[in-house]
Amino acid sequence: MAATTVAPRSHRADRPRRDPRRFLSAPGLIFLILVTQVPFALTIYFSFTNWNLLRPASKGLLPLGRLFRNYGRVLSNPDFLAVLWNTVYLTLSVVILTFVFGLVLALLLNRPFPGRAVARTLLISPFLVMPVAAAVLWKNVMLDPTFGLSAWVMRLLGLPAVYLIERFPMGSVIGVTVWQWTPFVMLILLAGLQSLPDSTVEAARIDGAGPVPMFRFIVLPHLRRFIEIALLLETIFILNVFGIIFVTTTGGPGIRTTNLPYQIYLEAFSRWNVGRASAYGLFAIILANIVVMLFLRVLRNQQTAGAS
Repeated sequence: MAATTVAPRSHRADRPRRDPRRFLSAPGLIFLILVTQVPFALTIYFSFTNWNLLRPASKGLLPLGRLFRNYGRVLSNPDFLAVLWNTVYLTLSVVILTFVFGLVLALLLNRPFPGRAVARTLLISPFLVMPVAAAVLWKNVMLDPTFGLSAWVMRLLGLPAVYLIERFPMGSVIGVTVWQWTPFVMLILLAGLQSLPDSTVEAARIDGAGPVPMFRFIVLPHLRRFIEIALLLETIFILNVFGIIFVTTTGGPGIRTTNLPYQIYLEAFSRWNVGRASAYGLFAIILANIVVMLFLRVLRNQQTAGAS
């Protein structure tokens, strides 16, 4: 019998073939890195410079002994803590109020009634208005002390017409921001309510659950994931509010409505100090990460408590 020879297998055949589909996300990742990490790296670099737009030659790095001078100037600024508090206060107030109003509106829109589609469209419309346009609308149409709707209501009630933006500047900014961002929370919570199975609701009603137990033990646990998404995204966006403050109060009176984004604008385009504005920008990034981490820790603790 003739011996059969088996050809040796090639080493290339033993290697697993690379799936070309794994590289399909590479262009998106590269674009994401270019538009996020490159500006972040430049911000870090500029924070160690003394660059002032009025002095184009002052673009180089600071001496080693004064490398952190911009950060020291920011921390030693007596207005820094007030600006930081304004940012946190504005963010927490808007997030809490929009959650309450958004949840109430979502519960109302989840019930069938004539004209529900029209009401839903009208309630969504504030979120579609640009922040600057919304601020102009409220400043010149709603809150104007002479021709505004607020002045007409005050005169109708026999009260003297006052300029609410001047009397309550932070409250006015919070009101305009809540008006614009409530539809965002409402939409997410309404989507969660509409995903609640009808069989669960019917079973709870058959067991005799009233409106309050139904909301507490059925609706609210089901909405937990949707609430987390809505509040987390809104917190990130509200930390960056700028246009409404710029149009309505310009950060005043004094610094009573100045938050970190508006302070960055003042440093960069009013005082032309790019180095110090970059340092403020890094503090804004640190604050946003701290707020998000605290928010996620609270949610994680709630999930652990609910699971136990």
